[in-house]
Amino acid sequence: MKIVVLDGYALNPGDLDWEPIKALGECDFYERTPVDDKKEILRRIGEAQIVLIHKIPMDAEVIASAPKLQYIGVLGTGYNVIDIAAAKKAGVVVTNVPTYGTDAVAQFTFALLLEVTSHVGLHNELVHKGKWSSSPDFTFWEKPLIELKGKTLGLIGFGRIAQKVAELAHAFSMEVIFYNHRPKKFKEDWLTQVSLEEVLQRADVISLHVFQTPETSEMIRKETIEKMKDGVILLNTARGGLLNEVDTAAALNSGKILAAAVDVAQQEPINEDSPLLTAKNCYITPHIAWAPQKTRARLLMIAIENLKEFLSGRHQNSIE
Repeated sequence: MKIVVLDGYALNPGDLDWEPIKALGECDFYERTPVDDKKEILRRIGEAQIVLIHKIPMDAEVIASAPKLQYIGVLGTGYNVIDIAAAKKAGVVVTNVPTYGTDAVAQFTFALLLEVTSHVGLHNELVHKGKWSSSPDFTFWEKPLIELKGKTLGLIGFGRIAQKVAELAHAFSMEVIFYNHRPKKFKEDWLTQVSLEEVLQRADVISLHVFQTPETSEMIRKETIEKMKDGVILLNTARGGLLNEVDTAAALNSGKILAAAVDVAQQEPINEDSPLLTAKNCYITPHIAWAPQKTRARLLMIAIENLKEFLSGRHQNSIE
């Protein structure tokens, strides 16, 4: 069995172990593969039956041109880079890893919110530059600090990560409301399920937790931003394409959105001319919410289990 890993560096820059995959067959490992070079993608796939990817496009042409391909394993959750219909037509099984990073991403979502409201990084930098030492007072703050107690958090999407974020928000004495495209059952009396319209209108903080689909693409745009409270805080640790970056930047610069904190961008790596890079009060991190070592180790373990199940004639975490 021939196995090819086309872009393994993001998952394993050297602190994880590929040996369990090597035990399953003949393996070729590539740290990176050019995403826009189909010839090179196909050359590297070659006669492989198993391909493991993170962000390498596997469109209908690539799938049809890899005659021995039987299995595509996504080293992550999102599978929008794969033509699922083409894979199904070709009899290629596609799996992903859906639940490995719940706690890490929820933690990071709140880290972004706390940075926006408490400005820890900014004040640490100013202290080290000597501003406190030279201050005439025992204290100073460069930006207004915001208490979360009593604020309303509006979650768009209510999967596992959003549910964990809701628990963290409740611990901070926030009111928590959420919208989900289909009704969710829950036992907590401090949670309220509402319409998308109500989340937009009521929330002091809006946090995005949905997949990027044709229906959700650019769901945050001029028309939806206009429905939000003045001075809303926007968080996105889901997918960059959920935001229209031009409209979001305009709302930041006008003050309609007080601050945005995002771990994802429409194009990744982020385009040098992205309007978010120059927008007021926009906090951007390079898609790292998923990346603690323990979290990545869990991801790799589940990806290996997915592959073992396939090789045993069973399917686990397959995309239909």
